[in-house]
Amino acid sequence: MSAKTDSLVAGLIVGRGNEEACRTRLEAAERRAQECEPWLKAFVYRPDAYEIGDAVGKPLAGVPIGVKDLMATRDMPTTYGSPIYAGHRPAEDAWIVERIKAFGGVVFGKTVTTEFAWREPGPTVNPWNRLHTPGGSSSGSAAAVGAGVVPLAIGTQTVGSVIRPAAFCGVVGYKPSHGKVPSTGVHPLAPSLDHVGFFAQTVEGAALCHALFVDDNPNALTDLIAWSAYFPVRRPRKLGVVRTPFWERVSDDQKRNFEATLARLQASGATLVELDPLDSMPSMLEALQTILQVEANRAIGPAATQHPDLISKHMQTLTSLGAAVPAEQYAAALALQAKMREEYEGWIDGCGALVTVPAAGAAPEGLADTGDATFCAPWSLLGVPAVTVPSGRSQNGLPLGFQVLGRYGDDLQTLQTAAWVETVLG
Repeated sequence: MSAKTDSLVAGLIVGRGNEEACRTRLEAAERRAQECEPWLKAFVYRPDAYEIGDAVGKPLAGVPIGVKDLMATRDMPTTYGSPIYAGHRPAEDAWIVERIKAFGGVVFGKTVTTEFAWREPGPTVNPWNRLHTPGGSSSGSAAAVGAGVVPLAIGTQTVGSVIRPAAFCGVVGYKPSHGKVPSTGVHPLAPSLDHVGFFAQTVEGAALCHALFVDDNPNALTDLIAWSAYFPVRRPRKLGVVRTPFWERVSDDQKRNFEATLARLQASGATLVELDPLDSMPSMLEALQTILQVEANRAIGPAATQHPDLISKHMQTLTSLGAAVPAEQYAAALALQAKMREEYEGWIDGCGALVTVPAAGAAPEGLADTGDATFCAPWSLLGVPAVTVPSGRSQNGLPLGFQVLGRYGDDLQTLQTAAWVETVLG
């Protein structure tokens, strides 16, 4: 196991056959929710009682998990963050929810999402300072893990909705390669960009999610020897540093933290290489916006038309823009996405990972906006794996993060690199 041993992972491997341990996990989550939910507001729904059922002995035995309210749950309301779907109960669970239950996990509740995962904030606050945003769109999932209510939560990312709120709330966020986690039963925003992702308290916790939901390899959790073989922490020989052409947007706190983190990684044996993909970034963001607008209009436009009084101005604007995009512009954006995926392989060639910031800085003050997703957007367009690791605090005490990026499909190696970064940072 990593130097920063994850008590959840260790406890599951050693004691998942213990019914008392299952109940203890759930009771601890319930107590913590009672303490902080009145002000945190991370959950839109929690059941009155929880059943362990046949969870004992399974890989996620009794682990309470927050599930973003964008994902279908047949035994809980699923509203997609929209009043249009108030009280809606799907007939079937989303794929990710079904797998949670099959592995013995307990859906602790439905976490707050922005409306259809786009911009219109919910009531959730940042667990480190309730006057600041937790980020979005996976607001409740990030906050619930950040406040210690649940050890794991599920979210989605279309632009920056896992990595950015994880950084804002001081937790680990993991966005697998695009398509590696099935999105069946998850309301789409833009399928060419949508990812299912995870929030955890450590990188090892995120690797647990990877083993079960990406690799479908519960045998990795059979015992400590099997886990150590599956998830060794490896120092990369070389890291590519990406500052992007939007570096002027980065706060002084975040810049200082980024440079200090790089210095510590270099002192611990990593070779750093400055990369300069600056000319490509603006066109990548334009392509992402085009794809997002067109596909959001397809997914949500009908509901916006039928219920104009129940749709936010943010979504009305997005779908209207999408309806006006010429077909050739959308096709060109998809072509650029494919082209840049090929070019990315050249950027990362010879590097164990790329590193950059996960956000412009700490969580902004106020709850009306969830923050700038610019520093996540290129990697969502490319669909490559991304992990953010807590890396320090701003001058006002809010968390800052450090983002690690890998090759498409090399998710486990990306997590191993992130775990090494976490170990170096302590």
